[in-house]
Amino acid sequence: MTALLASVRSADEAFDAADAGADLIDLKEPDAGALGGVAIGDIARIVQALRARYAVRPISATIGDLPNDALDEMTARVLDVAAAGVDYVKVGVTPGAGAYACLRHLASLPAAVVPVFLSDDGVDRELAALAARLGFVGIVFDTANKNGRTLFDCVDVEVLTLCIADARARGTMIAVAGSLGWGDLDRILMLAPDIAGFRGALCDEPGGRGGRLDPRRVGKWVRALHREGTADLAV
Repeated sequence: MTALLASVRSADEAFDAADAGADLIDLKEPDAGALGGVAIGDIARIVQALRARYAVRPISATIGDLPNDALDEMTARVLDVAAAGVDYVKVGVTPGAGAYACLRHLASLPAAVVPVFLSDDGVDRELAALAARLGFVGIVFDTANKNGRTLFDCVDVEVLTLCIADARARGTMIAVAGSLGWGDLDRILMLAPDIAGFRGALCDEPGGRGGRLDPRRVGKWVRALHREGTADLAV
């Protein structure tokens, strides 16, 4: 079974997603970029409110979009987000210059960091393997540009499959995201990642990822990923 991660920007969306069956709640501000961060005070309030009703529902949050070499700012944001009470702190890492040093730095921080590999130009298998060796609890394959291209438009799926196998051999969870929609469902089910993350596919049209999360869409994705039947998937 693949768990559904719903990216939400507010307490109302968080409750709607959780009530509709989302397995993980991810706090993100879509208008601020691919991994746009929610204000720290808002993260703390949402976490407190959500845990009052869903004590064990995992919660993650992003730190905002930063380049690989912004290590001091990255550290400060990671520690602030972790202190707000989330279970996991998601940090974008772009394969290429500085990626290996960035990953090693993130592994040294006293927080449950989950690196998000922004794979618009493909997957770096060695970088993903390093993340598994460094002991991160999970890694995410996502895209930085939300321009209609999905993760599967950007990566070699055979290489992605190998990355998933490498990570599983070390007990590392794998998540896929990146403008995924119903046309990607069969491929998601074939790859069987631990988690599939969504924003735009869960929102009302025509707002896209910047629109309002629709709990009906969340529920249909949950049923599809949990393989409870894929009839009547269109919203």
